[in-house]
Amino acid sequence: MSSVSTLENPTELVLRSLMDRGFRFIHPRDSRGDIVAVVGVRAHGAVLDIVRLDSEDNVTAMRMPGDEANVLAPKTVLWQQSGPMNVVVDSLLTLSDAEYEGGGPSHASLPPAKGCWVPTKPGREAWLAATA
Repeated sequence: MSSVSTLENPTELVLRSLMDRGFRFIHPRDSRGDIVAVVGVRAHGAVLDIVRLDSEDNVTAMRMPGDEANVLAPKTVLWQQSGPMNVVVDSLLTLSDAEYEGGGPSHASLPPAKGCWVPTKPGREAWLAATA
């Protein structure tokens, strides 16, 4: 008799830890509609945290100003790391949030991160930074 395991695999644990921290996910697709990556976005304080998972061994995470117009190709990056999923996500989740909440002293000139999720196609949405 076989039993079903309730243990999550490492990828599920990482994705759950990101969701627990407030990340919302988008799934960029190619011209055929195939998912090319899983991208998590979290707006907090004056910044956006982005994590792009292309595979378990190819992950990029960034922290950028909250008013960045294109989160997939930002012009300004405050922190960035690439590498294996566990290493990159652990580094991202250990970054201090305190200095960006309310435009902390080292980032007083950054405006609060503002924007919203907007539907782009059925079942898909994207982060749209507020311009005003």
